[in-house]
Amino acid sequence: MIDFRIDRRSGVATYLQLVNQVKQALRLGLVGPGDRLPTAKDVVARTGINPNTVLKAYRELEREGLVEPRPGLGTFVRRSLATPGVAEDSPLRGDLLEWMDRARQLGMGREDVEALFRAVLDQRF
Repeated sequence: MIDFRIDRRSGVATYLQLVNQVKQALRLGLVGPGDRLPTAKDVVARTGINPNTVLKAYRELEREGLVEPRPGLGTFVRRSLATPGVAEDSPLRGDLLEWMDRARQLGMGREDVEALFRAVLDQRF
């Protein structure tokens, strides 16, 4: 199940934060085809956001063909975004974990790692 986290200071619309978190869960294989997303009521109870915001996010995911609502049952994942390199047991993920451990040992904080990662990402993609 996805544990939504809302950052009210991010400048990103709340519904887009939900959409992005679902997409990330799909990419990481945390949820896949057939899995049920949390109900709007559950998301509201955990995050304190407006139910219409959750519904807007789910409609956007539906528009993108990632989920489908089933009246009376909930919203279900239609397709995955996962690729082999992100699986929990993939060698690439293991390499990244080792790199992160080295970065922490060198005293790098989260912001430092994000800045370096984004710089290299922009350089290569």
